Amino acid sequence: MTFLEQLAHASQAQQSLLCVGLDPEPRKFPPSLGTDAAHIYDFCAAIVDATHDLVCAFKPQIAYFAAHRAEAQLERLVAHMRRTAPHVPVILDAKRGDIGSTAEQYAIEAFERYGADAVTLSPFMGFDSLAPYLKYHGKGAFLLCRTSNPGGDDLQNQRLADQPGQPRLFEHIADLAQGPWNLNGQLGLVVGATYPEEIARVREIAPHLPLLIPGVGTQGGDAKATVKAGWRVNSPIIVNASRAVLYASQGADFADAARIAAQALRSQLQPVS
Repeated sequence: MTFLEQLAHASQAQQSLLCVGLDPEPRKFPPSLGTDAAHIYDFCAAIVDATHDLVCAFKPQIAYFAAHRAEAQLERLVAHMRRTAPHVPVILDAKRGDIGSTAEQYAIEAFERYGADAVTLSPFMGFDSLAPYLKYHGKGAFLLCRTSNPGGDDLQNQRLADQPGQPRLFEHIADLAQGPWNLNGQLGLVVGATYPEEIARVREIAPHLPLLIPGVGTQGGDAKATVKAGWRVNSPIIVNASRAVLYASQGADFADAARIAAQALRSQLQPVS
């Protein structure tokens, strides 16, 4: 199946819009694992085992693995996901953005080394920085559009004087992703949950693209407002929560607590027709 087919199947089968982000921080691990980065796989695999029937996707953040020289553990973790939950797509949160042969290497990293179903990308170097990823038939690519960090205003909220109607930069990105850049129907957009009115604006511009929406939970995004702004029939959203699930408990019951937190978030994210 293509990434979009996987996503639709997982969302329907699990009755879920929830994505669990895997951002392992060894200093936050329970005492039973200690703070040794060698246990990153053990921690994340336990979270996967506890939540895989509650989610529509998993999103490992590559920096949390690479910072601890744990790339091999990430490869092992993706293989574990394939065995445990083969129906749940894996989105590699890498936010790559480069051109030419370098972008080709990053695409190999995401789709061949790690075997991800989709990847997050920065679009600010233009279409040629995205093209190598789109050569992988059926894979997905989520473009940073309107991010949840305060500094996103520095660029994303600025108006483009040379474009008709002077759209804001994030609106222009959404328009490109919905239109000329989406050659094979592989693109989606990243829009932060802390700006529900702008989620709604992106959905207006890009009515059919999947939206990856981080920021629910610890970052303060409102689950119900997020769903209301972004979800439409046949217009998928993937709502990511990381710390609120991963670190629901720092005790020996961390996996059970993660499951309870994921269940609560999944319930809050149910769409209202």
